[in-house]
Amino acid sequence: MTSVERNSLLLKKPIGHLSPAGAHQQPPAPPARPFGAAATLQKPAQPALPDPRVILNSIGEVVYDWDIASDRLTWGANARDVFGLADLAPLATGQSFAEHQSDDSQTSRFNAIFQSSEKDPGSGVRYHIRYGLMLGDNGRGGQSIMRVEDSGRWFAGPDGRPARAHGVVRRMEGGQESASADHAVPPHDVLTGALSRSAFAEHLGKMFAEAARNQTSFALLLASIDTLPLVNRSFGYDVGDELIAGVAKRVASQMRGTDVIGRYTGNKLALALDACDPEQMMIAAQRFIHSVASAPFQTTSGPLQTSIRIGGVVAPRHARTTQIMLQRAEEALQTARNQAATRVVAYEPSLARDDSRIRTQMLAEQIVAALNDRRIAIALQPIVDAATGKPAFYESLMRMHLEDGSLVAPSVIFPVAEKVGLVQLLDQRVLELSLERLAADPDLRLSVNMSSSTAHDPDWPTRAQAAMAKCPGAAERLIIEITESCAIEDVEAARRVIASIKKLGAKVAMDDFGAGHTSFKNLRLLDVDLLKIDGAFVQNVAHSPDDRFFVRTLIDLARHLDIPTVAEWVETEETVTLLREWGVNYFQGAYFGQAVESALAPDADVAAA
Repeated sequence: MTSVERNSLLLKKPIGHLSPAGAHQQPPAPPARPFGAAATLQKPAQPALPDPRVILNSIGEVVYDWDIASDRLTWGANARDVFGLADLAPLATGQSFAEHQSDDSQTSRFNAIFQSSEKDPGSGVRYHIRYGLMLGDNGRGGQSIMRVEDSGRWFAGPDGRPARAHGVVRRMEGGQESASADHAVPPHDVLTGALSRSAFAEHLGKMFAEAARNQTSFALLLASIDTLPLVNRSFGYDVGDELIAGVAKRVASQMRGTDVIGRYTGNKLALALDACDPEQMMIAAQRFIHSVASAPFQTTSGPLQTSIRIGGVVAPRHARTTQIMLQRAEEALQTARNQAATRVVAYEPSLARDDSRIRTQMLAEQIVAALNDRRIAIALQPIVDAATGKPAFYESLMRMHLEDGSLVAPSVIFPVAEKVGLVQLLDQRVLELSLERLAADPDLRLSVNMSSSTAHDPDWPTRAQAAMAKCPGAAERLIIEITESCAIEDVEAARRVIASIKKLGAKVAMDDFGAGHTSFKNLRLLDVDLLKIDGAFVQNVAHSPDDRFFVRTLIDLARHLDIPTVAEWVETEETVTLLREWGVNYFQGAYFGQAVESALAPDADVAAA
């Protein structure tokens, strides 16, 4: 399994193909047990680019990929350098990242994506925002704020709603400042007289501190004005401003003396309700809604009727930081805006669960449709001989096309397929396509991934034998990859699976070697033909002493057992040089080529990967 399967290419690989210039001049790897004849196809060498991490560090940029459904946030390899953090665990999810956003930020990535009025045409929707991050001690008992610029694109899922996003966070020049610095932000909004967004966020911070001292709760309501876009188009923005001011004044008249109102964005007001529980919050929200709808608002263009929708959240019950509270109020408001008959929604964890469940169900339906419509394809990535630099074999990677021809990232598909029990069908289809490709090209060798579910399926050998019978001679050029974690989960079961694979004529590779820390005894018992060193250790081997020690240990162990090795996620010439000196037999990664879809024609140029 390659880094393509785990992370966006934007995170892990330089753009374009980089061939290993001068690879034939390096000393050959120490002898290892032969592992098939190397293919003769290769590409003309191109000059290698500098390590992209060096470039990105020099300009203070780091790339990321956000899987919104799982909330997993994956950062580029240089994130620690850009953010000045030893551990990225605090930034591993969208929620934890939001918790580090400074209260004076005018917007957030969540807002930029979920409040976008654009629809994804298939190529994503661009966003560009600026905000502050609180990531370190300023040395005076407070935290320093890093000012950043965030540019990227979000992509819709099958339901049309944002499902993933990727982009670049850039550290702005001179962007480090004390959290206690005076930013000269006006405390009140000129139009409405309400607190400015930054002043309102600061007030929420004080409410959190007071709630913690007194063991009380408070509520945040976000109210949006339904007709404001129409008013702006029909009568102009001046009249729209009059409507906003009128709504703010009327809502404020219904608030208690200890409550506070702020101007959140153009058409949204934020209301902080002191000493308020969930039931009281809903009563107050209904009071505000009825007040706004009770009578028209007088403007220079005449009386105008409008209404509001509200999303609310109670803290600290459902939020423990200002930014998370604002984000969850946004989620509740968005739910209210999506439901015509609902004007107020209170945030509950079930909102996020239901949204994730719906997305999972829709993607599962897309997977079934793709299987039925034969929209599952394979892409081939070269695995090159370390001594010659020529492709020895290729890994066959699954690709799924939607009806409009667009691709869904494997990192999005497989977690859902595992959850709903479809991963075995995907494994079988990839196996069948790979066997057909092998039958069409007698000089080709392929490796295919096997999921844990498939490995523990007692009926798999029968299905595999039937598929191989249709493609005579293909099994001998096929390698089945089983992850190390799957193998050590049940060693005896893994031995039976490996034996059944070899009985069919194929070879076996242990994928992600090193991640599961297989014992010497178990590794010898499993009798695999190839070890693929986990790319997570290889990727930074040129700069991490710990990774260097671990990878060399794995290579020495494999050499002792006379098992050839593949290094995954090989991205730089420096890494190639080190690994070749240590005796790695094969390389796989962006430095030698990305995975590209392959036709079934015998003369297909698989070396164009």
